[in-house]
This record gives sequence, structure tokens and C-alpha cells, in this order.
Amino acid sequence: MMGRNDANEEQPVKPRERFWGVVNRTPIDRLPLLEWAPWWNETLERWYGDGLPRTLTRERSWELTEHFGLDDWRQTWIRSLSNSAPAPASHGAPLVRSRDEYKAFQEHLWPEPETNLDDLRRWADRHASGDTVVWIMMEGFFWFPRRLLGIEQHLYAFYDEPVLMHDINKRLVEHLLHCLDVVEEILKPDMINFAEDLAYNHGPMLSKELWDEFIAPYYRQVLPRVARMGTITMMDSDGQMDPAIPWLLEVGLDGVEPLERQAGVDINALRAKYPGLKMMGAFDKMTMPKGEAAMRAEFERILPVMASGGYFAGCDHQTPPGVSLENYHIYLKLFEEYATRAVAGW
Repeated sequence: MMGRNDANEEQPVKPRERFWGVVNRTPIDRLPLLEWAPWWNETLERWYGDGLPRTLTRERSWELTEHFGLDDWRQTWIRSLSNSAPAPASHGAPLVRSRDEYKAFQEHLWPEPETNLDDLRRWADRHASGDTVVWIMMEGFFWFPRRLLGIEQHLYAFYDEPVLMHDINKRLVEHLLHCLDVVEEILKPDMINFAEDLAYNHGPMLSKELWDEFIAPYYRQVLPRVARMGTITMMDSDGQMDPAIPWLLEVGLDGVEPLERQAGVDINALRAKYPGLKMMGAFDKMTMPKGEAAMRAEFERILPVMASGGYFAGCDHQTPPGVSLENYHIYLKLFEEYATRAVAGW
């Protein structure tokens, strides 16, 4: 097992050993300590005022990770939209409005992941030695058509432009499979998350019928390729995802995050219903400005799932700007305490 030598002399447990210990529920010293999403700029500005050195920035998030004593996880994105693409006129506005415009837009799509590969090459030795977990974000089959068509037009397009929707996702499959081939030449990531954001606080923004027609067939083409790499797959979707959990499992996704408490997600109920579901996030970030007692109560709430395996505990989104640096240090102290308690029986 990684982190042990032939003489059975105890060695420090490394981040990748903790990652796979959680996945397989095998003995480790504690759960990973994570800030799985980059800190908000507004949060860091607050903390700079509280005394955090300004040399620590989200652009070099691994230095922040080290400063706070968190596990070394490194993330990069594999994008499907080129840097040459024009910006939308406003947030959520369309980049293309028709099949003809989509065809004319091809010069801005499907870039080679060269910048991201440079990240992977820099991290490859640390990954091989177990000193960092590498995970990749890819754009999913609900998310990426929305980026092209705009938020409102995308929802209409399931009915008004079905051929265009399928055209986009067929080509997205080809792009993702190509990128996976290129990535695997450098390393096999521990986890791949598909960005989707397909739910809001009352549930998914599409029906099971639309999922089955427009989304599921494309996941079924990509996920077996990821599985051959031995890589865990997750969907990133805010909001109330409970009704969609069976959809994810049917196509072969391993899990979901960030499991937002404010949207009504109850991870204890999810664990009871789906024992094998991988999860990440779920700690109610709204307790963090309220002090130690509130944060401890929240850790008590999620401790049974922390102890069950298959769950990477952490905030249910980024740490908000209302959290002082002092309270964040209290959160980290409690996090380590409960991350250690969770594995006591493994």
C-alpha cells in the first residue's frame, strides 16, 4: 500500500493514498482535508485584511493549500471552447443561435488542451509518487450546449433545435475522447468531474425523458473510456440533485458534488438510499461564519457519512466571504478532528 515500506515502518500517509482510501474504504490516518473549489476572490480579499499574506493567490492555489495544511489536490480544466471565442454579450447570452451559426463557429471550438497538458506534465512526478491528487474538469453534455446557445435558448433547444443539440454533443464526445487519449499519455488522473450545473434549488432543469434522449447516450460513450483508466467520475452540479441521482448511476457516473445543504440535499438520506454513491462537498458553508459550535454541529451531522467511505468531506461550495480568517482556522481544526474520527473503525 502506498506510504508503507517493506519493513512495515510507518511512513507519512500521502494525499493519493488518502484519496484511494476513501474510494475503497481502506485504512488511512484521516480523510483528505479539502477546499475542492478555488477560493472566491472576495473571500481572499477579506482574509488579506485579516492578515493572510497577499503573496498567496488563487492562481497558485496549491500554495494556499500548503499554507492552510490541506491535502495537495491539483485540478485543471480541459476546455471545449477556444480562447479565440468571442465573449457572450452578457452572462448567459448565446454565442450561436442556429445550426448554420454553429457550423460557422467551428474555428472557436475543440481546442487542443496544450496549456492544461503543461500543468499535468509539471505535476506528473508528484502524482506518481503519491504526493498530489490530480483531477480534471471536463465540460458535460448539458453544460456545453448551454454555453453555446445561452441559458434560455438552450432550454428551448431541447424542443426547437433537437438536431443541433445532438450535433453539438456528438462532436463533444469526439473531443473528450481525443483529450482523454492525450491526457493518458502523461498520467491517469485520479478523478474526472463533468461540469453540468443541471439543477437548481427545486430540482433538475430537465426531465428524465430529455436526459435519456439528449444527455445519457453521450455519457455512455465517454464513461467506459474513463473507466479503463481506473479513474473515478463525478458530476459537478449545484442545486437539488436528489431526483437525478439514479440517472447518473444508470449511465455509469460514480458520484456527484457539491451537494448543497441550502438546496435541501441530505447526504445521510442519500447514503442510506445509495450505499455506493461517491460524494464530495455537503458541509453547510452557511455555518462557517457562525463560530465553532455551529460548525461542530454540522460536522456531527455529516460524520456518519464521513465514516461510511466513498465521501470526500468539504464545503458544499466555495468558502463565502462572510467567513473570517479566524473562523476558517477554527473550521480547519474541526475538519481535521472529524476527518480523523471518521476513519477510526476502518
